[in-house]
Amino acid sequence: MPSSPLPDWQLAPGMTRGLWEYSQAEHIADDYDDFFAYNSLFEFDAEVIDRHFKQPGLVVDLGCGTGRAIVRLARRGFRCLAVDLSEPMLRVVEEKADLDQLDIWRVQADMTRMDWLRDGAADYCLSLFSTIGMVRGRAHRQRVLQQVRRILKPGGLLVLHVHNWWFNLMDTAGRAHIARSLVRRVWNRDEELGDRFFDYRGIPNMFLHLYTHHELTGDLRLAGLQIKEMIPLALTRDRPLKRPWLFGRIRANGWIVVAERV
Repeated sequence: MPSSPLPDWQLAPGMTRGLWEYSQAEHIADDYDDFFAYNSLFEFDAEVIDRHFKQPGLVVDLGCGTGRAIVRLARRGFRCLAVDLSEPMLRVVEEKADLDQLDIWRVQADMTRMDWLRDGAADYCLSLFSTIGMVRGRAHRQRVLQQVRRILKPGGLLVLHVHNWWFNLMDTAGRAHIARSLVRRVWNRDEELGDRFFDYRGIPNMFLHLYTHHELTGDLRLAGLQIKEMIPLALTRDRPLKRPWLFGRIRANGWIVVAERV
């Protein structure tokens, strides 16, 4: 894979080099659907979306990937805007839209920079598969949520998925990661609890931030988004966590949140 010519100083706020390389990788987009063909989370978050997105309106999918959610909604009669940093991903969305003769607008953009979209434009927003966790820096992730609130109409809904950092306590490797993170943070204040760097399908230094329940609810509240439903996910991510009152903030694999603009 050729290296990106984009210099570091041109990376958007919160964008890591690994994310930029990921977004430009043709092989990631080309086999994305096959790679995640049996991901049970995708079926469950579709059920949540269908339950809350009842009346057709404009949906903005931030980090749409190859369009698995936005294509389904377009088939249901929703007006759809697919936003992604990856031109190869958006090309796949275009192919799917053309195949089914669906009208899906596509914009290549970074979701920390959405000033091009007017206030109150959207009835619904999506940010699925921990896309917001790919933004580095809490201030930048908060800005994404503030932008979501701005572009939503009053009463508009956001469906958001994130991973749970404390879920690392459930296995030995995860506990070792927590210990290393705590030690590193003593020496590097730029690293936040929940930050992870890893190699992914030939992309070095991919970044993902895993949330705590406290951080997630606090950031939504700060952005002016009121939680309507917060679903802690079971290990398999295809259903809600059983007995969430029993250390659910640790046992949850992550959360799907439905939030409303207030």
